[in-house]
Amino acid sequence: MAASSSFLSTASLSNPKSTISFASSVSPAPIPSLRRVVFRSPSSHRRVTTVRSKIREIFMPALSSTMTEGKIVSWIKTEGEKLAKGESVVVVESDKADMDVETFYDGYLAAIVVGEGETAPVGAAIGLLAETEAEIEEAKNKAASKPSSSAVVPSPPPATSSPAPAAAASDGPRKTVATPHAKKLAKQHKVDIGSVAGTGPFGRITASDVEAAAGIAPTVTPPPPPPSPAAAPAPTAKATTTSSPPLLPDASIVPFTAVQSAVSKNMIESLSVPTFRVGYPVNTDALDALYEKVKPKGVTMTALLAKAAGMALAQHPVVNASCKDGKSFSYNSNINVAVAVAINGGLITPVLQDADKLDLYLLSQKWKELVGKARSKQLQPHEYNSGTFTLSNLGMFGVDRFDAILPPGEGAIMAVGASKPTVVADKDGFFSVKNKMLVNVTADHRIVYGADLAAFLQTFAKIVENPDSLTL
Repeated sequence: MAASSSFLSTASLSNPKSTISFASSVSPAPIPSLRRVVFRSPSSHRRVTTVRSKIREIFMPALSSTMTEGKIVSWIKTEGEKLAKGESVVVVESDKADMDVETFYDGYLAAIVVGEGETAPVGAAIGLLAETEAEIEEAKNKAASKPSSSAVVPSPPPATSSPAPAAAASDGPRKTVATPHAKKLAKQHKVDIGSVAGTGPFGRITASDVEAAAGIAPTVTPPPPPPSPAAAPAPTAKATTTSSPPLLPDASIVPFTAVQSAVSKNMIESLSVPTFRVGYPVNTDALDALYEKVKPKGVTMTALLAKAAGMALAQHPVVNASCKDGKSFSYNSNINVAVAVAINGGLITPVLQDADKLDLYLLSQKWKELVGKARSKQLQPHEYNSGTFTLSNLGMFGVDRFDAILPPGEGAIMAVGASKPTVVADKDGFFSVKNKMLVNVTADHRIVYGADLAAFLQTFAKIVENPDSLTL
């Protein structure tokens, strides 16, 4: 099955190794089904104590720091079924993995609010848990009386598919946005800027728009033509957002999976980071010879490269640093090498923690376990979101070189190409054929500079070209 988590616990971190705990799903105010118990005091005054029944909302848990919504893969329990504390109730697909979600309370699954295959934002109610069997009907009535909460659940997918861009496009032009020069001219010529139709991008009011509204002829002849054509692009831009891209006859729209949505979000976020790239050729003759020796013992080339990168990072900690707020950066105390793995319908980066310290054979064993978990979507959050440096290897596909996109929150990512026979000349002018691979590193230029990256790559090359230290 999948990994397990708890969505009904306020203090469920007592055993973090066995389960992953999330925010409480207890309703702020339990549903008012009241039982009245009367106590008599010695002074004949009546004291009335109200006991509230407990119908708890089951919330969509946050299974990772990047998760904003989750998809219900399957409900393990059915409506009306009795639940025991610690039992798995539902399987949720996050942006990285499928996970069993456990209950932290005894009770009955009274109502399922979000069905299988539907998505809900983190924190939204996906079901109701009744404390007693008598409260099941009341919980069902509550679920039926609040269609808005359940309606919110299915709406996100359609909204993201096509209407969202249209809404964004329609809201933009309604705002009165003008250039500073246009505002100055409007004030100078007493023109109501709110009544001026903007011809700039997204309906922005330009100086020429204000001049046209004030009846002032522009001093330069070229400006008059732009306003009229610019007025035409406004509807065209509107039309393009509505009708583009045109679908071919046999084309079909496929919505992103949770994993693809997470990758898309991260890649867009990466565009805001100023990066630079440095390539370095590395002789792999000695590494290839070592690999042939250790391969029968279960050692993979990925483990060898991750170990070499970890040892090089230990000598150049700035390449292992990270900048998350744009104002400061932090040196990470651990060297956790994430390695990109292609999975069905997406990409994930399992993390080899403490790659510089682990024994090569233990590292290879750990890597095989992580790959197995990744492909069955059973990785725990700390096994894919704790990387401090990423390694992407396309060499096994014969790719000689490529550039990798820097993951958010990391200082650098290494792209490894294939090792190929290359003719090289030594300092005496003699030619020979050696196996070389090209390594390209993309780094965050806010914290890593060219000299830092060059020094790191030199160290990495020395370790790979003299790989005896990898087996120590």
